[in-house]
Amino acid sequence: MKHIHFATTNKAKIISLNRNFEGVDIDVVSVEIEIPEPRSDETKVIAHEKVLYAFDHIGKPCIAQDGGFYIPALNGFPKAYVNFAMETIGNKGILKLISGLDRSCEFRDTVAYMDETLDEPVFFETITRGRLAEEERGELGAHNWGEIHKIFIPEGKTKTFAEMTAEEMGDWSSNRKGDDCGCVRKFALWLKNNIVN
Repeated sequence: MKHIHFATTNKAKIISLNRNFEGVDIDVVSVEIEIPEPRSDETKVIAHEKVLYAFDHIGKPCIAQDGGFYIPALNGFPKAYVNFAMETIGNKGILKLISGLDRSCEFRDTVAYMDETLDEPVFFETITRGRLAEEERGELGAHNWGEIHKIFIPEGKTKTFAEMTAEEMGDWSSNRKGDDCGCVRKFALWLKNNIVN
């Protein structure tokens, strides 16, 4: 069994990883390491810096993940600064800013993987399109990554992520195919085909 180190304490991210690694002989090990948060609008740049930092300190196969939330009607705001937006204006502030505007939005997620056989990290990206709800809806469960899940409705659905049960969210995620499947799933499939024997 191959061990991959993931520098996170976010339980929802660990749940997502484990769900996506079903059928792959991988053990994801959560590592508590304080990684400086790079500043960039782009999740790929941030994931790149994080995984290199983690690999330099752990010295073992590791991944880093970063996500952003982009609202075109607000020039992309909050971009990769979701935590800052949540801490300052929160969902209510975002909903106030978007009032009367196009409610289209998208999550952009990136997983970066690095090990001793690679010269540079390998990246896996996905975009999850949707729209903003009119108000906060649902309660956060262990499968939710953050408060923003109370206002995000994925394309083709009527519920916010926070209104979905863990099973509904898992079904939604596992039904995504090809380029639309999540970055963690893309990584798991790549790993299965390229690394795991």
